[in-house]
Amino acid sequence: MKFHGIAASFALAGTFLVAPAMAQTAAAPVSVENAWVRAPVAGQKATGAFMRITAKTDQRLVRADSPVAGVTEVHEMAMDGNVMRMRAIPALDVPAGKPVELKPGSYHVMLMDLKAPLEKGTNVPLTLVFQDPKGVQSELQLQVPVTDQPPAAKMRH
Repeated sequence: MKFHGIAASFALAGTFLVAPAMAQTAAAPVSVENAWVRAPVAGQKATGAFMRITAKTDQRLVRADSPVAGVTEVHEMAMDGNVMRMRAIPALDVPAGKPVELKPGSYHVMLMDLKAPLEKGTNVPLTLVFQDPKGVQSELQLQVPVTDQPPAAKMRH
């Protein structure tokens, strides 16, 4: 099985990530809000990326890529009895008009085998690949902030 990388990066005020829907192209099938990557502890080689994804039409998140991680996977965390388990999933459904939250303790993008430390306040490139019911794929390229907590203000792409 081939794994693809996902990464996130810090969006500064005034950049295309902070701008509202105007930053989107007319053909963009999804929007992303409040994207962030948890700043890893020194020496840690993995972290998570979180965001809210809303689709205009039914979509599936089928892949994510980033140059900062050797392995990137879409993960699900769920209770198995009294044990919280995390596992990679092949795709995540994003139904039209229904926001899907990627958040700690739930769905998230796992960035593993980090190639360099991710410093708080930096930007990490992240490409999300979506597929519609007809099999047509589209990419959404992001710059996601590295921080130790979720952003307070909405950031939209």
